[in-house]
Amino acid sequence: MNIVFSEPIGLPAQLQSDFERRMAAQGHTVVFHEEPTSDPERLAARVAPAEVLVLANQPLPPIAVERAQRLRLIAVAFTGTDHLPLQLCAQRGIAVLNAAGYSTHAVAELTMAAAIDLLRRVIPLDAAVRSGGHRNGFLGRELHGRTFGVLGLGAIGQRVAALAQAFGCRVLAYSRTPKPCDGVQLVHLHELFALSDVVSLHIPATPQTQGMVGVDLIGLMRPSAVLINTARGSIVDSAALAQALRDGRIAGAALDVYEHEPPLPASHPMLDAPNTLLLPHIGFATEEAIARRAQIVIDNVEAWLGSL
Repeated sequence: MNIVFSEPIGLPAQLQSDFERRMAAQGHTVVFHEEPTSDPERLAARVAPAEVLVLANQPLPPIAVERAQRLRLIAVAFTGTDHLPLQLCAQRGIAVLNAAGYSTHAVAELTMAAAIDLLRRVIPLDAAVRSGGHRNGFLGRELHGRTFGVLGLGAIGQRVAALAQAFGCRVLAYSRTPKPCDGVQLVHLHELFALSDVVSLHIPATPQTQGMVGVDLIGLMRPSAVLINTARGSIVDSAALAQALRDGRIAGAALDVYEHEPPLPASHPMLDAPNTLLLPHIGFATEEAIARRAQIVIDNVEAWLGSL
């Protein structure tokens, strides 16, 4: 088998070396590309000889899959797979494996950090001190005693719910596939947005969830409520969210994901929206998560090869 890593996935040197050695002993070849590319033609050229392809969150255009006539497996070093042409892969009989669970703790912890920043205005107040200012009468709000709404009860959503409870929050949740979760009250979608002080999104990007959080759901939120999205950018209507913030209809928002990976275009509506925390997609980016991800991907590839 020809195994191609089309972009770096943070493999530690020893893990990479050991993997190469094991693959060579089994008659497989491994090619590592150390720089990602966004050029469809260059990416297609990299992918073309692959029988096993490894990539992270690099969008994979259909042309790359079409030219890879021998491709049999795509091992994704990421949780989501919405950046792949999944229908084409299914038609071609190409297996797709993701790195489920690698970033659960990382994303959940960033979610809580964002909630605290929005309620306590940590970053703006740091800037005030650095520019010679002071508190100027500011009073923040505590997480303790607030209602924390979780949209989606997958592994990350469940972890966020547990952390919110540890902070003393009442936790509400909505899930399309209801499941028991200790201490969490399941509610309807509209109730979640109407009753929560913090709404945190943890659902996948699908045709059904695209633009799901738009004018209607945002319009149900309290003026004192905040919205956090560490899931997928396509879930939120950015223009509707930015307008709600400018109008003061909600108190704040924190985004780690957008319609496209940063850098954002200067025209993006969230760039001039008030009371926001905008992060460059770092939810998964911890030393521990990247190490965990690398091991999961290697295990997935070796398990698939061993099943042949």
